[in-house]
Formats: sequence, C-alpha cells, structure tokens
Amino acid sequence: MIIESKRLKLFLLDSDLVSPKDIEVAEKEAEKTKTPLGDVLVTQGKISESDLIRLEAYILGIPFVDLGQEHIDPDVLRVIPEPIARKHNIIAYRKRGDVLEVAMLDPEDLETVEFIKKKSNLKIAPRFTSREGIKGALSQYQKSLKAEFGDIIKEDVASISLGSSGGKGEEQSQEDLEKLAEDLPVVRIVETLLKHAIVQKASDIHIEPLENEVIVRYRIDGILHDAMVLPRQIAPGIIARIKVLSNLKLDEHRLPQDGRFKTETQDEKISFRVSILPIYGGEKAVLRILHEGSQGFTLEVLGFHDDQLDLIQKAIKRPTGMILATGPTGSGKTTTLYTVLDILNTPEVNISTIEDPIEYRMPRINQSQVRPDIGYTFANGLRSLLRQDPDIIMVGEIRDAETAALAVNAALTGHLVLSTLHTNSAAGALPRLIEMGVEPFLIASTVNVIVAQRLVRQLCKSKKQYALSEKDVKEFGQEVDPARILEVIKRYKAAKEKAMWKDVFFAHPEASSECADGYKGRIGIHETLYVSEAIKEMIIRSASSDEIARQAKKEGMVTMFEDGIAKAAQGLTSVEEVLRVSSE
Repeated sequence: MIIESKRLKLFLLDSDLVSPKDIEVAEKEAEKTKTPLGDVLVTQGKISESDLIRLEAYILGIPFVDLGQEHIDPDVLRVIPEPIARKHNIIAYRKRGDVLEVAMLDPEDLETVEFIKKKSNLKIAPRFTSREGIKGALSQYQKSLKAEFGDIIKEDVASISLGSSGGKGEEQSQEDLEKLAEDLPVVRIVETLLKHAIVQKASDIHIEPLENEVIVRYRIDGILHDAMVLPRQIAPGIIARIKVLSNLKLDEHRLPQDGRFKTETQDEKISFRVSILPIYGGEKAVLRILHEGSQGFTLEVLGFHDDQLDLIQKAIKRPTGMILATGPTGSGKTTTLYTVLDILNTPEVNISTIEDPIEYRMPRINQSQVRPDIGYTFANGLRSLLRQDPDIIMVGEIRDAETAALAVNAALTGHLVLSTLHTNSAAGALPRLIEMGVEPFLIASTVNVIVAQRLVRQLCKSKKQYALSEKDVKEFGQEVDPARILEVIKRYKAAKEKAMWKDVFFAHPEASSECADGYKGRIGIHETLYVSEAIKEMIIRSASSDEIARQAKKEGMVTMFEDGIAKAAQGLTSVEEVLRVSSE
C-alpha cells in the first residue's frame, strides 16, 4: 500500500517521528530511485517499519494490530489456508460472531479480502500489521510436534517393516537396514523431527533408545526439552535413516560414528552434524543443527560491552600473538572466534584454520578439517598449515602439549593465532598452558587477550520488574563484592550515578504466547583479560589463576558474573539465569 509522499510527509512532520532534514534527504533519494518515501526512511534507519505502519494505519483510519501480543486460536488461524496466508501476507487472528478479523500488510487488497469472505462465509474486518507480526503468525501454522507425530505413528508404525524383529541382541543385515531406511513412514518421521527442530530453533536433537521406548529431546536456548516419546520398534529405522543421510556405515553398531548432511528450507541452508554412539540396548544419535546463513555477527550483538570491545580491538590490531577464547562446550567460543575472523578477513591477509569440525563455511578463509582416524591431528595440521604462508591462524582447540607448543611458536614467529581452551575462567587459561608444558616466559610473550564466556537465555518483552533485597544481594556469595557489582551496573548505564541497590531493577521471566517460559534466544556473558605488563610478570613467576584474576580486576576487568548481573539490570536476562550459568 502506497500513501502519497506529500501526505505522508505532513503527518511525519506533525508526529515528530523524523526530523525535517532527514525527510528532505529521504525525498531526494526517493525521487532518484523511484522508491516510496516511507520505504526510503526505513532503509536509512530514520524510522522503524513498525512505527511507519502504525502511522499509515492512522492516516488511513484502519486499526493496527500487534500480532505478537495476540493469542491466536488454531481453529481461527486455519480459516485461511497456509499457502494463501503466506502468499498474500494475511492472518486470521480473531473471530467474533460472524465477523473474522484479519491482519494484513495491505488492507486495501480487496481481491484477497473478497476471496476470504467467500471461502469462510464470514464478514471480514481488515487490520494493519507489521512484517514481523505476519512472520511470527505464519510459524504458528506448524502443527504441534505431538499432534503431527500422533498422526504419523497411528497411520504408519504398524506398517514399518523391520526386516527382523529388531529386538536386542539381533543383528540386521545391510540389505534389511537399507530397506528400512527407505521405508516411507521412517522417512516421514525423520523429516518431521528435523522440520520441528528447525521451527523451534533447537541447537541439538537427541534420539535416545530406552528399554521400551525412544525419547526425542531438543536443546532449545541451552536447555534440553522432551519433544516426543516414540515406540521402541521405530528406533532401528530412525537410526538407519540418519546413517543413510550422513553416509555412515549401516551395519556398524559397535563403534561410534560421526558424519554430517545438509537440508534446505524456504529461507536458508542448514547443516546437521551427526554423532552416533553405541549404548546399552541400541544406538543413540545426537544431531547438532548449524544454520549456514547465520554469519555476519558482530561482537556487540554477541554481548560484548564497550570496554571489552576496546581490549579485543586492541589485541586484533597487533600482527602477532595469541587470542584465546575459553569456556565449556556450547558456550559460544567458536562463534566469538569466527566473528573476530570476520573482522580480520580482508584481501590483504591470508587466513587459515584447522578445525574439528568446521562449523560454518567462511568465504576467503582456508578451512581444514581434522581427521584423527587417518593421523591428521591438530598438531599435524598446524605443522603443515604453517608452510602455507598464513598471516592469521585459527586452531579449533588446544587439546595437548604438542598443539600448544606449535601454536605458541607460530605466535612467536610472526603470526596472529586464535584458539580455544576448556577452562572455567580467563585467568585459568594461563596455568592451563603451563600444565601443558609451555614455558611461562613464552606465554607472557605471546598471549594478547583471553575471553571467557557463557551463554544466558534472553528475556522476552513480557517480564515482571522487581528490585533485589539486601538478603538477595548477600546471597550472591562471600567472594562477590556487591559494591563493585553496583559500580559495574553504573558503568553499563543500567542505573543512575547515585543509585543504590534498591534503585536497580531486574526482571523475572513471564510466559506468553510468544515465549513459553519467558525466554527467547541467548546472549553471551564475558570476562576479557588483557595481558598487561604486570600480568606478564605474574605469568613468568607462575602465579596462580586467583592471583592473576585479582590483578586483572584491579586493572578494570569485569568478571563474567559481574557482566551477567549488569546485563540482568539492563533487562536482557534474569539474575536466576546468571546464577544458573555461572555455577556450572
């Protein structure tokens, strides 16, 4: 829907949403590109799409509805079939008597309105909404996992041909397993599993055979949720199908196997990293879901504060040395390093990586996959990689003394080296390298900055504010300084300069139609340790991680816990989430 530019301009000036100067610049661009004025202002970031649509709704006298705040009855939603809803950007969201209220991007699309009227035999009341609202509502067309599986199981489980009984202790032939993997009901069940995992934004799928059933679980925002319980006889078929997709050996049941495969949705390409593990009574499969289009992160989006960004930028501008990311599995270390590589990825430098596995493909970066089964280890790969004249090297993980020594030597001989370590804190990485046999003076000479991190779930829009009591503050623990945390909160501009604890507001998660448990998505909490001259001296004399951490805090380092509480004060996460993650 296009509103005449002159009319829109008058309302924009009257509403003070956009300055006269910005409108003047946008008008010139609109005239030059033959684009509507409103679209130009949105593209230039002068007004949000939601504010523009609300203004257009006001101008035209059509009500605006925020679909994110609406609980849509599935029966009402399906009055308009999904293909029509998707094609014409129209959502049925409320029915009152014989009136159907529909949300649209273009309420003046009379042809679609008339079609819905005839099909539903109802009066149609058009409403304006945003693209985000339409997108969120379209995802609700997906049936619940339980309902869809219920249909498939009821119709197809009895028809699944197992070749043999599939009982414990009975081996099935290669031919039987191939036939089973191609069985239509098995194919449908696996496709449904993958589709719903993607829709629910899961990071992992766990398929676990028990004595009498198969449990399917999804990891969503770092938390495992039961998704479905399936009959036990389906297990061999599901595992066989996953093995076929991953090009793994169908008749190998005694040894672990790793593989990967890809699929495509309407919006993106998705890669599944597969791990099959023999367990008592069968084989367990875990599929890691990797969204190949999810590049282009920035350090700000990952949750780094301005002070931490300055330290990282300072470290990556140096042509040599080491940048280390530490934390447990699944804490986002690799994503942080990929983001740093993206910043460094310019035509003037040669970047090479040695990884296990390659999580995402990055253009203009030479990525190599470790293959320990044929003797291609991190150490061997790094040794060969150094002959390729790289300027910047990423080593997926420093796991042993040989890799540590090679990485440190690479940093000493004119390379910038990025890598990860499994330690609980930034300071803990330094004694860990010493334990691996690296000389303290070499560590002091090479390590530039260490980032430790965890991932916390982000709060949804609907949340309940509260302030911490003195008792709550004391429960942070004896090693935590409340006065120091309050100062960090003020540094993050989450409280006024003279604020006390009673003036700092946090939030509890609240369930909504959009967020079942009050959380959606994750963000990092970090501590960034810059290796200063004082810390270099401490490394040389093999100081403990506690001593190094104390010195780093004196120099201004914000700990992960402090960073987390400050983010909670900003309303990004909850105190409970920070406590849960920092106590792991």
